[in-house]
Amino acid sequence: MKFVDEATIDIAAGDGGAGCVSFRREKFIPFGGPNGGDGGRGGSVWALADRNINTLIDYRYARRHEAKNGEPGRGSDQFGAAGDDIVLRFPVGTIVSEVLTELLHHDQRVLLAKGGDGGFGNLHFKSSTNRSPRQKTPGWPGEKKKLKLELRVLADVGLLGMPNAGKSTLIAAVSNARPKIADYPFTTLHPNLGVVRVGPERSFVVADIPGLIEGASEGAGLGHQFLRHLQRTRLLLHIVDLAPFDDGVDPVKQARAIVAELKKYDPKLHAKPRWLVLNKLDMIPLEQRGARVAEFVRRFRWKGPVFAISALARDGLQPMLEKIQNHVAAHHD
Repeated sequence: MKFVDEATIDIAAGDGGAGCVSFRREKFIPFGGPNGGDGGRGGSVWALADRNINTLIDYRYARRHEAKNGEPGRGSDQFGAAGDDIVLRFPVGTIVSEVLTELLHHDQRVLLAKGGDGGFGNLHFKSSTNRSPRQKTPGWPGEKKKLKLELRVLADVGLLGMPNAGKSTLIAAVSNARPKIADYPFTTLHPNLGVVRVGPERSFVVADIPGLIEGASEGAGLGHQFLRHLQRTRLLLHIVDLAPFDDGVDPVKQARAIVAELKKYDPKLHAKPRWLVLNKLDMIPLEQRGARVAEFVRRFRWKGPVFAISALARDGLQPMLEKIQNHVAAHHD
């Protein structure tokens, strides 16, 4: 299924039905009073968070959603039937602009547009001085809105790095996610989610987004479109390719560029806990690995946690996953 994380839709709640002007016309009751009923209220539009949906693709192509109008009132004290509400199902993690709401929990229900109330029939206007009222009111219009939908996936850990840093290989190695993996950049075109099971009842969700490049905050590459998916994570893993194919590429310079783009895009995202993961250790001779890691950390001036791994060879993963699990559990809401 195509991944869609932005959509714009038009919604319209139903109008209320008009009230009715009617008088009793029965045998042996020559001066029957008013009996016009009220109109029914219009249907409302509701949002419902559904964990079984993971993309907004349904709303990319079906953009107009209207609830039914209420029925008009009738004689014999009969009120009009209310219009049926409609319920729009969204993935958990959807932000709905205009109504300024976030759907963060399964089955969370939010009113998007209220249906109009029904109009009053002449039964409402009866009084001791107005025995045969001919007044009625039309129904009130339902609310109409244009909504922008934005999906931010809910993950505990986000993977950050340049294209081909090995993010997809890592998520495939530690979870059941099966992203596309190839030897060219920008293999990942949309976010991938994987559940990492560290032990019985110990797991966390990791999100892999398309790689960032320098200038991403101004729109270069693909990753900037998906950085919002990292805003709800509790921890960022900065994946660095320690053994790039091109000898002229400096991993330290690349890593600094990623951090700079992160800060430009969102200072709050830059301030999140971030750990350094030096990947592709299998591409470096065994006797050089320690020196290469130490040199990178020194030049990068990194003071936080650092892990040297090989996602492809699955080397060094378990100690890292244990520490991630402990951090996520300690910062769980």
